[in-house]
Amino acid sequence: PQPAELRMGRPRVDPYGFERPDDFDYASYEAFFSRYLVVLTRRAIKWSKMKIEEKLFGVPISEMKRYIRKGIPNEHRALIWMIVSGAQANMEQNPGYYHRLLEGEKNDKLVEAIKTDMNRTFPDNIKFRQTADPCLQDTLYNVLIAYGHHNKAVGYCQGMNFIAGYLILITKNEEESFWLLDALIGRILPDYYSPAMMGLKTDQEVLGELLMERHGVMWTLVVSRWFICLFIDILPVETVLRIWDCLFYEGSKIIFRVALTLIKQHQAFILEATNFPDICDKFKQITKGTFVTECHTFMQKIFTEPGTLSMTTIDKLRETCREKLLSQG
Repeated sequence: PQPAELRMGRPRVDPYGFERPDDFDYASYEAFFSRYLVVLTRRAIKWSKMKIEEKLFGVPISEMKRYIRKGIPNEHRALIWMIVSGAQANMEQNPGYYHRLLEGEKNDKLVEAIKTDMNRTFPDNIKFRQTADPCLQDTLYNVLIAYGHHNKAVGYCQGMNFIAGYLILITKNEEESFWLLDALIGRILPDYYSPAMMGLKTDQEVLGELLMERHGVMWTLVVSRWFICLFIDILPVETVLRIWDCLFYEGSKIIFRVALTLIKQHQAFILEATNFPDICDKFKQITKGTFVTECHTFMQKIFTEPGTLSMTTIDKLRETCREKLLSQG
C-alpha cells in the first residue's frame, strides 16, 4: 500500500489481493513499510537509469548478482525473472507452443486433479475468487493444464498451484507464467514434484547435513512444506518475492540459505520443543514477526548467516544423500 492509502485508513487487502488476517499487526507493518519505501524508491531509480537488457548483459555477473539480491523493483520483476531464468529464451524459441498445449487432447485424470484444487488455491486472495472479474482461477487452470501436458512425468502435484498462482500475480501474463513454472520445475528445483519426489526428499536430507544436528530429521520433516511451496503462505508476500528474485538468478541454493537462516536464528527457541507437535508449533512461530517481515534486512541475513554455501557444495551433498536414499529404498 502507498502512504496515502495508509493515511486514509488501513487496507484490509494487500497490493497483491491477499486479505489481511484479523490479527494483522498494522502498526509494525506500517513502521517497516515507511522505511522500506525509501529502499524501494532508491532501487527503482537505480534500475531505471539503465535499460534492463543492458543492465543484464552489459555488466559483470557480480554486479548483477548484487543488484538482484537488493531486490528487483516490482515493475521490472516479471521481465527480469523471464530473462535470468531462461524462460524468455524458451518462450521465444517455441512460438505458439503454449496455445497448442491448451488446444490439444486433455488427460481426464489431470483435469480432475487440477479442478479439485482450484478453490483451495489462495482462498484469502480476492483475485482468485469466482466472483472476481477477471477471475484468476481460469488463468491458473490453463497454466496448470498446459504444464501437466508439457511435462507428463510430473503432471500435476499439490504445491504447483500456489507457485503458478504467484507467478500469475506478478507477470499478469498466462504464457509467461507457464514458462517460468517450467524454469522452476524443470531446471531450478530438480525432481521436487515428480511422483516419487526424490529431489525434495534429497534436499530435506541435504538440509539435515547442513544443520549437522541430531534433531535434523524431525526438523526437515517440518520444513518440507517450505521447500515444496517455496515459502508461499509461510513467509510474508514481499519477503517471498525477494527470495524468488534470487532463486531465479542463483538457483536452488537460495532455498537452503533461507531455511538455514530461519533455523539458526531461532535454534535455542526450537530446541526447547519436547515433542513433534511442539516442534511444528515453534516452526510456525519462527516464520512470523519482524525478523521475516523486514525483508530487506532478512535478505542481507540469508547471505551472511549461513556463511559460504556454493552450488558445488550443494551438488556434492545431493549426490551422497540421493545415494543414501536409493540404497534405503
